[in-house]
Amino acid sequence: MTTNLLILCTHNSARSVLSEGMLNHWAKKLDKDARAFSAGSAPSGRLNPFALEALQNAGVDTTGYHSKSWDEFRNDGAPPLSIVITVCDSAAAEQCPVFFGGTGGQPVKVHWGYPDPSNAEGGDEGKRRAFELTRQAIGYRMLQLLQLPLETMSKAELQQALGEISRS
Repeated sequence: MTTNLLILCTHNSARSVLSEGMLNHWAKKLDKDARAFSAGSAPSGRLNPFALEALQNAGVDTTGYHSKSWDEFRNDGAPPLSIVITVCDSAAAEQCPVFFGGTGGQPVKVHWGYPDPSNAEGGDEGKRRAFELTRQAIGYRMLQLLQLPLETMSKAELQQALGEISRS
């Protein structure tokens, strides 16, 4: 059964998009049955061009990516979620809606914070550098996540392992 992950950030324009792209990229390369989606509590309606550039430069297919609301993942027909990851501090502090997991229960939730690369100094080159460094940091955590035996872990084991990854 596919492990579905939802990655949340307030605007769903940068960090959550980088996370969705990197998890799906690595899952495909490693032949793992995992799928990431991204969303925001207050989606901006657009993706940050530096996020798309960083993903595309890393060979990640961004076809079909768009900024969307977390409400899409509460509707009938939404994929059953196993894991919800917040990647920006403002989304972590917000009251998350109820999401239903693959086993009918709540998904495991974890916060993996990253500074907003959109706020980097140094003009466009500074932002490009910040987005690339953020993409690399996210990619490393996604690789760690995909090394876990997701299909056989209990919720408690998964929660603990995701917490350990957040400290690495």
